Amino acid sequence: MDLGLNDRVYIVTGASRGLGQATARVLVDEGGRVVVSSRSPENVAAAVAGLGEEMAEGVVADNGDAGTPHALVTAARQRFGRVDGALISVGGPPAGAVTAITDDQWRASFESVFLGAMRLARVIASELQEGGALVFVLSTSVKQPIGGLAISNGLRPGLAMAAKTLADELGPKGIRVNGLLPGRVDTERVQELDAMGGDAEEARRVNIEQIPLRRYGQPAEFGRAAAFLLSPAAGYVTGAMLPVDGGITRGL
Repeated sequence: MDLGLNDRVYIVTGASRGLGQATARVLVDEGGRVVVSSRSPENVAAAVAGLGEEMAEGVVADNGDAGTPHALVTAARQRFGRVDGALISVGGPPAGAVTAITDDQWRASFESVFLGAMRLARVIASELQEGGALVFVLSTSVKQPIGGLAISNGLRPGLAMAAKTLADELGPKGIRVNGLLPGRVDTERVQELDAMGGDAEEARRVNIEQIPLRRYGQPAEFGRAAAFLLSPAAGYVTGAMLPVDGGITRGL
């Protein structure tokens, strides 16, 4: 299926590794152009080199910085002359139990995970024309809690509902907003979470037993789902929260 991505331009935050990097790869392979961001200059440079300098522009930026959305939009317009959408990857907040998370950790995570994501969406949406698309990278914690990830469990459901509300607001302009809910996709972040208990292999085994497909997902599998939702091929899909989780989410 032709996704219709030729010459379209997408902003991809958190694109130096994991799910963001996988999505940027698929977008470029399908003919799109990308502006990729990360907090690390070295990681941004490596991402651009890996994608191809003629297809990618890099911006060193933190999602929690108020100037980041404008910097990303400006980079897209200056380098490629347009912006057609964005994958807004909000990153993983600190792990821990509700009883162990401090007020400062909650505040810092709200600034980066929630407010940073909504600021990006608001600014980028103001630049989009009919046919534009935003996709939030969230988590299965939108639908059911994940042990040891109290902040994610607390913030991501609210962010999903805000994204769905944004879909209502932007729909009359022909702009779509969706969310992706990854489960155990085999990224560096998930590997770090598996290792937190001291036995990563055992954690992986236990998690796989709960996944109907009996395996972790591959980042490229997530990337293809994200590219579809961003593309004109998904032109009548908006306000959806799509699990990419091998079936681990038990509710509808």
